[in-house]
Amino acid sequence: MTGDPLLDRPATGPDSRLRLLLLAGSGEARALASALAGDPRVAVIASLSGAARARAPLPVPTRSGGFGGRAGFERFLDGERIGAILDATHPFARRISARSAAVAAARGLPHLLVLRPEWAPGPGDDWVFVDREEEAAAHIPDGATVFLTTGRQGMEGFANLHGRHLIFRQIGHAEAPFPWPNGEFLVSHPPIGVADEIALFRARGVDVLVLRNAGGVENRAKLEAARALGIRVVMLRRPPPPDCTRVETVADALDWVDGLVTP
Repeated sequence: MTGDPLLDRPATGPDSRLRLLLLAGSGEARALASALAGDPRVAVIASLSGAARARAPLPVPTRSGGFGGRAGFERFLDGERIGAILDATHPFARRISARSAAVAAARGLPHLLVLRPEWAPGPGDDWVFVDREEEAAAHIPDGATVFLTTGRQGMEGFANLHGRHLIFRQIGHAEAPFPWPNGEFLVSHPPIGVADEIALFRARGVDVLVLRNAGGVENRAKLEAARALGIRVVMLRRPPPPDCTRVETVADALDWVDGLVTP
């Protein structure tokens, strides 16, 4: 039992709403939570992993932290009588997405992955693509100032960037000192516009931008700034998505939910 009156209602009886688990952590998840919060046919439970940070509370009941592996995830599904899973995590949340797809398939639960389109280079862009953080060093000259916006997970993969100055963007408070002598954390608070990114990159003398191919409009300002300043971009490719039903937009995801609850 959760102590939340919405989550502790039985799945049948007077309240026959679909109990939907929303795996959150993206802008799409926030939009979905806002749209579904007012839907009388659906009882949404959002889940944020330990790595995901909500900028503001989601408008639906929300839990935070891991599930304790596959067994813990399945216990949660049973305990909360989840009837469908909507995965709107970050495109790089590989383990979470793979597990939810596998468990849903094994149980015959309706499951959908919301995966926004990747970014692609355009005229004036200087991009190189890598599969792993360790491969970035081959594309960054000695003495360069490198701006990294890849998130703390996988940060250890940049330990081989000796002889470069590293500026690692941290959203929110940095919980520990920077792990290497050739770098620093830079705490930022989104949203950050293109003009702000250009001014920052100029002021700090940024030569190379390193980021993950998250896609979407919300976080594209740094790419626009890199194009304007002729800064090289080292782009981490996405991990392969799980074999499951996928859509790219919030509208398509809402249509999927509607199909589950419409008689």
